[in-house]
Amino acid sequence: MAEAIKIIARNKKAFFDYTVDDRYEAGIVLQGTEIKSIKEGKVSFPDAWAEIIAGEVWLNSFKISENPFSSIFNHDPDRKKKLLFHKEEIRRLSRKVEEKGYTLIPLLFYLKKGRVKVELGLCKGKKTYDKRADIKDKDIKRDIQREFRHQ
Repeated sequence: MAEAIKIIARNKKAFFDYTVDDRYEAGIVLQGTEIKSIKEGKVSFPDAWAEIIAGEVWLNSFKISENPFSSIFNHDPDRKKKLLFHKEEIRRLSRKVEEKGYTLIPLLFYLKKGRVKVELGLCKGKKTYDKRADIKDKDIKRDIQREFRHQ
């Protein structure tokens, strides 16, 4: 039986700018008011990326808007967020990230059993001609779908 997940946010830009080789699921360490803001979908991560520092994985440029109903105990929206991985997974990831051109990009944020999870992708940047080819393929598929609808 598949586990029910509720998608909070999807990084469409990542699929356009990068080719995704592998995907990894991780937990995320949050402060008190951040979880409420995330459940309301108040997140922004167009340029977010993850890095490995001293055996820990940190998420950078991931902004969680402040909750307007939480008095003085609000969180810092720009702080780095720690991602939860097993030590062996971090070792494997660090070896792969050290290869030329690979980086860790958040692809998806979702709720699973009441906990916020992030899906990280091991990605390599696309060249401009690859992006043009993707746009061309998408346009062709859209035209084909249009033709089928009009028949």
